[in-house]
Amino acid sequence: MAPQLNEKTLTALVAEATAAPSMHNAQPWRFRYVAADHLLMLHADPERAMPRSDPGNRALHIGCGAALFNLRVGAAHAGLSPKARLLPEPTEPLLLAAVHLADSAEAQPDGDRDEDDLVRLHPAIRQRHTSRHPFAEKDIPEEVRTSLREAAAREGAVLMFPGPWHVETMLDLVRDAESRDSLEPELREDLDRWTRLGPEADTAVDGVPEYAFGPRKRDGKAPQRDFAGRRPVADRGSTAFEHSPHLALLSTSGDGPADWLCAGQALERVLLEATLADLATSLTSHPLESADLRPLVRDPVSGKGHVQMVLRVGYGPRGPATPRRPLRDVLEFV
Repeated sequence: MAPQLNEKTLTALVAEATAAPSMHNAQPWRFRYVAADHLLMLHADPERAMPRSDPGNRALHIGCGAALFNLRVGAAHAGLSPKARLLPEPTEPLLLAAVHLADSAEAQPDGDRDEDDLVRLHPAIRQRHTSRHPFAEKDIPEEVRTSLREAAAREGAVLMFPGPWHVETMLDLVRDAESRDSLEPELREDLDRWTRLGPEADTAVDGVPEYAFGPRKRDGKAPQRDFAGRRPVADRGSTAFEHSPHLALLSTSGDGPADWLCAGQALERVLLEATLADLATSLTSHPLESADLRPLVRDPVSGKGHVQMVLRVGYGPRGPATPRRPLRDVLEFV
């Protein structure tokens, strides 16, 4: 039986799309369904942009790209064949993608379909949560690393695991970024806007609530942004993190809006693949937010393209679910 593109189905698809990660959990997306054309339109929400941390909206596009990938996974699981066009209207820069939702049984084979693999990833959408907790000092098998590299490649990106010396360089860059935050408080304006402390954490529909901050780092080298800063958080505590963190660099050949959307899709595909491999994950964008630090993140020997995200992967707790905006606020039917 062909799936019904009714309000219930579309609401479920958008709910899965919005489970994607975004910078500071700002959720900078809006969806609009055009019933006459079976098109689900993905728009950027400029009110959720971060002028200090993301002045070019690179991270905003990456978050929306991750939501787009989740939408593709959800649609395939629902028996649909999603066909996405990126940036379909040059005169509408906020329209990031148009997704045609066809019955997969009626879709014409085109040699690029991977609906079966998308369906395989579907359970990981709700299992994936950013973890800001310590990971075990345990290596990641090469076959798992290979599967993550292949996941990125299927979305047109490159994932590489840098060697120990470059990991140390990236850790130094993270510390440099943190030092700038402490010396220039205005750099923390976006972070302060999107963190939720005290009673607000229990009622928030966006942002990073204090229960998702993770413990303070007492020892270790894992790159861990302290969302609390100097603000007190009750019952938070501190603990030791791993001394040899496993980091991965996600890169694209270009560095424009279409590349950022592809990076977001690749990022989410990697994160879902990692979740199915029982890996915990977190994202480190701190050094990428500074124009002068970002080029230094790339491995000068083997790195290519433009680094769009630094991932931390390992074996450990997955972290709590973070709040999501009500679907009535992000989905419109026309």
